Amino acid sequence: MRNRRWVFTVLLFLALCLRIQAFKFHRTQRTERISGSAGDVLEDDPVGRLKVFVYELPSKYNKKILQKDPRCLTHMFAAEIYMHRFLLSSAVRTLNPEEADWFYTPVYTTCDLTPNGLPLPFKSPRMMRSAIQLISSNWPYWNRTEGADHFFIVPHDFGACFHYQEEKAIERGILPLLQRATLVQTFGQRNHVCLKDGSITIPPYAPPQKMQTHLIPPSTPRSIFVYFRGLFYDVGNDPEGGYYARGARASVWENFKDNPLFDISTEHPTTYYEDMQRAVFCLCPLGWAPWSPRLVEAVIFGCIPVIIADDIVLPFADAIPWEEIGVFVAEKDVPKLDTILTSIPIEEILRKQRLLANPSMKQAMLFPQPAQPGDAFHQILNGLARKLPHDASVYLKPGEKALNWTAGPVGDLKPW
Repeated sequence: MRNRRWVFTVLLFLALCLRIQAFKFHRTQRTERISGSAGDVLEDDPVGRLKVFVYELPSKYNKKILQKDPRCLTHMFAAEIYMHRFLLSSAVRTLNPEEADWFYTPVYTTCDLTPNGLPLPFKSPRMMRSAIQLISSNWPYWNRTEGADHFFIVPHDFGACFHYQEEKAIERGILPLLQRATLVQTFGQRNHVCLKDGSITIPPYAPPQKMQTHLIPPSTPRSIFVYFRGLFYDVGNDPEGGYYARGARASVWENFKDNPLFDISTEHPTTYYEDMQRAVFCLCPLGWAPWSPRLVEAVIFGCIPVIIADDIVLPFADAIPWEEIGVFVAEKDVPKLDTILTSIPIEEILRKQRLLANPSMKQAMLFPQPAQPGDAFHQILNGLARKLPHDASVYLKPGEKALNWTAGPVGDLKPW
């Protein structure tokens, strides 16, 4: 029985090889514009539609932190740094707070890294509270809405819940002082305490210049059917298994490690970016959080993202038609991944590739230096502009309070 299964797998692989060869002649195919309102939203220009006032904070909240550890410029949480730099020279910036639609507080809450380069969020709540106390004491604008016309960049694993483990993030909840603000965050999952209504979900940072240097000729055939590099188990933090990635990554390895259609490994080769450009499908499974830079990399390199993360809320979902460019696989269906992917008609695969080849799609996922029209910076501003005008109910009456300044874990209340 086992021999029959192996023969079947080999035959299936050979059949897929014939299908994959078809992609060799379609690498230079026309791009396809996103149809309908999504395409219009993707190409919106936010300039002239909103004005943003940037608070000038003491450098201990941003620049000095970065000076201590320049690694913060290249990790996946770096959007908070680049958004600050972008806004300082943006056409939407106003130096007159009286005419501002939005207020931005530049706090680098993820720039506290372990020797391995992972962010430690434990000081973040105190740091954020300190910054809010400062702006509420020195300017009148926070107090008139208690943050309802303010936005914050919070690119932690679980956003403003400020913890990298989901159970503890849920236990903490969103920092109480941010309950009325608009949160711009990488974390997105429906019906989750760490994603509140009105948040703007953004892509994680992936280095544009680095990816640009690894581009290969478009005529290169996509000879890999399914590609993935990364952890399948996190023994250090999940020794018993099953908790990390809710078992989805472990299931990928256990079911497909010997399948010739799947090029999967924990090794991260120097040809990682090139390999993605040679692949038809790139797996984008959840890890500790549902999101990862693989999503950005897949879009940039035209590899159809296979999204394995139940209830994920994807970046700029009103502008990017994720259902049309990606493949969604429920976590429980991971054992059927080979059947699901081999059943997709070539015509559908080619259309997804044409959409992925659209330059505006790729631009929306990047934080380039300098900024470019339609990039992730502009998509964030588009999201903020669509929330205007603010409803009159966000403005508090004299003496009215909506937030509890003493709520939250006792440790968060200590001075920073």
